[in-house]
Order: sequence, then C-alpha cells, then structure tokens
Amino acid sequence: MITDCRITNIRSLIETALEEDIGPGDITTSLISDQKVEVKARVLANEDLILAGREIFFKVFECLDSGIVGKGFFEDGEKVKKGEVVAELRGDALSILKGERVALNFLQHLSGIASLTREVTERVKNYKVKLLDTRKTTPGLRALEKYAVRVGGGTNHRFGLFDGILIKENHIFIAGGIKAAIEKAKANAPHSVEIEVEVRDLDEVKIALKAGVDILLLDNMDLNTMRKAVEMVNRKALIEASGNINKDNVEKVAKTGVDFISMGALTHSARAKDLSLEIVEIVKKRSR
Repeated sequence: MITDCRITNIRSLIETALEEDIGPGDITTSLISDQKVEVKARVLANEDLILAGREIFFKVFECLDSGIVGKGFFEDGEKVKKGEVVAELRGDALSILKGERVALNFLQHLSGIASLTREVTERVKNYKVKLLDTRKTTPGLRALEKYAVRVGGGTNHRFGLFDGILIKENHIFIAGGIKAAIEKAKANAPHSVEIEVEVRDLDEVKIALKAGVDILLLDNMDLNTMRKAVEMVNRKALIEASGNINKDNVEKVAKTGVDFISMGALTHSARAKDLSLEIVEIVKKRSR
C-alpha cells in the first residue's frame, strides 16, 4: 500500500495538487450546473497497463467530498487490459469533476512507472540480478514513484542521501581519489552500513577492491568491460551496473553477471498510461 511508503503527509500532497488545479473554483462546471447532480462515473483503461496508485486515486476524492463512494475492480500490481473498467465512483458531479484531473494524473503516472518496471523485470527474470530504481525522481513524488517501482516488481535503492553510502565521482574528486574516499568513509561509517563506490574503468575497479569496498557501481561501462570487471571482482564484492541502461539493452547487461542493474529511466522516463474518467449515469438531481 502507498501508506507503507516514506511519505508522512499524503493529504498535504493531494491538497497541493488540488489547489494548483482548482484554484478559486471550477468555473466551467459551476456555470453549467445550477443543481446538485449525483452521478455514476467509471475509469477506463485505454491501453494495457499494470495498475499503480489506486489508493491515492480514491484519496483525492475523499479530500474533496467524503460523500463520494468509490469501488475499485483491480488491485495495484494487477494487469489491466485495454477497455476494462478500473474503478467506479458515485457522488456529487461537481466534486467528481473537480478531482478528475488530479486523481487521473496520479493514477496514470504511477501506472506508467509500474508498467515499465514490469516490462523490464520480465526481460531479466531468468538471471540472478535485481532491478533497482534511483533518486532520479520527480521532486516531492519520490515515495510514490518508488512505490510504483515496487508494484512493478523492481527493488528500491536508497531512498535519499541519508540511508546509504554511495561514493560517486564528485565525492572522489573532493576526497583526493578513490582510495582516500573509501578510507574516510570506512573510518567514520557505522559498522553495519555497506560502502558502495562508483568506478569508470578496470583500473578503478582494482583500486576499489584493494581498498575493501562492499559494492562496486560500474558507471557507463560497455558490455565487454562489464564482463571483465565481473571476472576481476570474482565475488569479492557485489556489482551494480548503471548508466544508459534501458529496456532494450537490459538483458545484455544482465548476461554479464552483475548483481544489480539500476535504471533511472524507471522513474524519470516512464510514459504515463492512458486512463479516462467518464460519467455514465445521472442518478438524481436536486436544488443546491
């Protein structure tokens, strides 16, 4: 569930999104309807997808109007086929129309991430490798986007700068080299925290191994160099491959024998899935 994520105030996120979209009011609907209209609406999948974001979709309408009743027909992580009804809503038409765009934006975006992640995990399922996400997320939406990665079958890497030691190129520069950076980290890190370092070639792999690093991040290496790095490491450390990896080349990367593959594209390049909300019935009308 989304509530399992590291997000402390999902209502605040929703309210910010609603304020951005509604502002002082839905001028169109308020002008064309002078009655309180209770309606039924349904959410349709206009393409095949892996659903993610069901909970936040309904929470958008809860924030607007507690009288809206929602019913979902699929759970997050399930495959939805084109033309299938994902959910139904019943309640005040004005409230439903106010929340329509925001609720769909969340659902489409998160379903896009889950769908891409599922597609990629399927391509590497025959290899002993874990697919990881990165911190390349939409500001403010990291918890939701990482949740969608999990829904799609991927694994979350560190959530932020506070829960993992990953020594990258700029850290190495200011520390004075890979060896110095690793030594400083080992001298000050909590005993139970693993140290990962970014390496760009086989010489840097040798230096990092000699310094006793736990995980090597092979940054933008070609496939042949990756294979040589795996042979060189020979299980003395775990290996993560990263950089310019996509759904078309991910299986080739998995074949090199790395332990992890991280893909920023899972969150920063996933295309939103096409879902729509349609009012299908007017239940009753009465004066406002």
